[in-house]
Amino acid sequence: MKPHYLTPLFSPRSVAVVGASDTPGSVGQAVFANLLAGNFQGKLYPVNLNHKTVGGVPATASVRQIEAPIELAIVTTALRTLPAIMRDCGKKGVQAMLLAKEFSDSEESDRELMAEALAIAREHGIRVLGPNVLGLMRPVAGFNATNYTSRVKAGNLALVSQSSALCTAMLDWADSKGIGFSSVISVGTALDVDFGEILDYLVADSFTQGILLHVHHIHDARRFMSALRAAARTKPVVVIKSGRHDDEEAAELTLHPHMLESSDVFDAALSRGGVLRVQTIAQLFTAAKVLAANYRVGGRRLAIVTNGIGPGVLAADSARANGVELARLSPETVARLDDVLPRNWSRGNPVDIIGDASPVRFRSGVKACLDDPGVDGVLVVFTPQAGTDHLTTAQLMVGLQRETGKPIFLSWLGDAKVSESRELFSKNKCAHFRAPEFAIEVFRNLAAYHENQQLLLQTPGPLEGERRAPDLAAAREVIDGALAEGRRLLSERESKAVLAAFGVPVNRTELARSEDEAIALAAGIGYPVVLKVDSPDIIHKSDVGGVELNIGNEASLRQAWAGIVEGVRRLRPDARLSGISVQAMKKRGHAREVMVGVSHDETFGPVMLFGAGGIAAEVLQDYALSLPPLNDYLVGRMVARTRVGKTLGAFRNLPAIDQDALQEVLLRVSEMVCELPQIRELDANPLLVDENGVLALDARIIVQAVEPDTLRYRHMAIMPYPTHRVSEAALTDGTRVRIRPIRPEDAQMQQAFVRNLSDESRYNRYLSSIKQLSQQMLVRFTQLDYDREMALAMVRDGEAGEEMLAVARYITDPDMASCEFALEVADNWQGKGIGQLLMGVLFDAAREQGLTTMRGEVLAANKGMLKLMHRLGFEVQTHPEDRALTIVSKPL
Repeated sequence: MKPHYLTPLFSPRSVAVVGASDTPGSVGQAVFANLLAGNFQGKLYPVNLNHKTVGGVPATASVRQIEAPIELAIVTTALRTLPAIMRDCGKKGVQAMLLAKEFSDSEESDRELMAEALAIAREHGIRVLGPNVLGLMRPVAGFNATNYTSRVKAGNLALVSQSSALCTAMLDWADSKGIGFSSVISVGTALDVDFGEILDYLVADSFTQGILLHVHHIHDARRFMSALRAAARTKPVVVIKSGRHDDEEAAELTLHPHMLESSDVFDAALSRGGVLRVQTIAQLFTAAKVLAANYRVGGRRLAIVTNGIGPGVLAADSARANGVELARLSPETVARLDDVLPRNWSRGNPVDIIGDASPVRFRSGVKACLDDPGVDGVLVVFTPQAGTDHLTTAQLMVGLQRETGKPIFLSWLGDAKVSESRELFSKNKCAHFRAPEFAIEVFRNLAAYHENQQLLLQTPGPLEGERRAPDLAAAREVIDGALAEGRRLLSERESKAVLAAFGVPVNRTELARSEDEAIALAAGIGYPVVLKVDSPDIIHKSDVGGVELNIGNEASLRQAWAGIVEGVRRLRPDARLSGISVQAMKKRGHAREVMVGVSHDETFGPVMLFGAGGIAAEVLQDYALSLPPLNDYLVGRMVARTRVGKTLGAFRNLPAIDQDALQEVLLRVSEMVCELPQIRELDANPLLVDENGVLALDARIIVQAVEPDTLRYRHMAIMPYPTHRVSEAALTDGTRVRIRPIRPEDAQMQQAFVRNLSDESRYNRYLSSIKQLSQQMLVRFTQLDYDREMALAMVRDGEAGEEMLAVARYITDPDMASCEFALEVADNWQGKGIGQLLMGVLFDAAREQGLTTMRGEVLAANKGMLKLMHRLGFEVQTHPEDRALTIVSKPL
């Protein structure tokens, strides 16, 4: 694999420091001194207009005067010099630049200078980190291009921070705890190189085992999410965000004015990214250390074992406060504990094994809990008492941790008396804590990380399964009609028409433009009916008295009509009145009211909401949100996170609702969001849900015109599973096959495909004598981000399920304009037209993503493949000296 394109920035072999100085207190002096002191193994060149040497090293007046090639230039001079320096670097062939000086985006002159410099950088292909950065370090390589003056240890964690001040605080805290780093990268204003590209580099970095991110804001949500998800598939990622309570200016036209906070949306995005968010610097490093040490849990159920009931109860209280579930011990576990513990043990969780517990009693109690399938982790709280042996107990716990896949959290209370046990835990890299509440906090984070990793595996399409296709044309006609009239707020009738086009059951609504017309409609619908004001200027109808329920006859209808008209004229005299809608008054004795909504976040785009109906979602804050697209798993998780979700099962005298019908509605709204980028907000509230299904009684949609885009789903932070790429075909021998994008659940099928290849085919494809894919490679090949890569499997239905016959894939280059492809065909399926079929679909997918060039490798010895590549229009260049490989490229 060729080096990452940002290698010249993060691991340069030659560095020029523009503005390197001997002046104490200057940035140029601090950066150059750190590079000298760090034992940097590459070539180092100071650039200074006024001095011939800096720090005893010969200096030049310009980068262009350096005879050797330069990979990285570090600029520490004033901003006004930057355009000229950038031109010199471009002519010199410098590949990357680090801007270590401050830049104010509030000053017009500074913005103009920076824009000019960045334009020059793009012209010459120079990648720029900064400005407003502390710098960057690679402690594992002795490379320190920062003005940070304290020590930084080498380690396996990468730290990426948007704030220089917070970055220095993190480094100081880490040094006091003995934590080391593979990389420290200060992002600063990130006018060029951003989080997404940095994460891509760290994923490929063998020195990095865990990634710590400090984020304040995101520039490109799609790229950030793609890179974040790619990183989280192979390495633990922990995030801390500043600005949690930043005030955001409310939109002028909104259906959910108090329900969507940017911090909640950021949490939802991180959950889908498979990473863990923490709130403090201490939590950041603790979580990273535990995750990097490969501690994992399978759920939120914790057992507490202690020889002191007081500390045990306090630990249980802390667990409940942190949302950690206390495991319910199985009858078999209780019986087993009865056999090994004193008769007066607590017989519940916390498991009090009595104060004088011996080391063996501790081991027996902990082992019984670990063996319980209803326990995901065990917290052991040891209190030094008469008859106890802290060190032997600690030794047994260390041994027990080696025997089990479940985590054991160890809290030895006290100080000097148990210090030897703590040293033993540290030496053996066991998770130990001075207080139980710290252990519970870490367990909670591990449980959240496990849940987020499950979310990472979800790759829902805009519509999954055998569901009826929506009437996209009808929905778009309604939206386009409103926009053509200069309206963004759809009426209730129009909103329900859009929902109905996607298969969401709605209460029939008719518009009356006069009182007599309303009476005629009510007679046709049947009393009782509901009247609602219809106005493009009124979002919340009840605020102006615009809703009248349970109207049972003509006289009541006339009175209600007059009341609505009078209320609107009095409270909103400026509002345009289209008429008053008439609909049936639906009463369901067993129904519960819920709401489904869509809102828009300026960074992450569309966000879906589910919660209690009426005003409960907003006033009681009973709602959950998620980034679309959704699938069954994500919908179930959303519903389960709300209080109203707990009332949807059988409840007192109420039967359980039709969960499948509710799930279908949420999936349909998710599909709507994917396919209609014009939808800015939606509020289907209330939805009546009962054992007979779901019915939307009211709905409002806000739309916004969007620019035409050749790329599908550009408006979404997470690319949906490309369902439109699923197709049926026939091979030359008549075999019926299906071509579809690969999913995470195809891992075992992919592994079986590789195992069944001949030794020669495996070697030719992977340049290795592997018999099967490693777990990391398997994840890489099956857990895809369809925005930047594609893998198409050709499968047929066999007796044991689907069988993979071939796979074609491409991965985009960092320029997002070209890609590299690979094609594998099972040995016993060669020569049946598979290659041409698969490559044709792969070409279409690449073109759809805006890619312009495709290149790849095939064996020169494979004459059939060479002919196919020629036939498909590839330019072929053979290189027999390079393992007889043929390099092919094709303009798309």
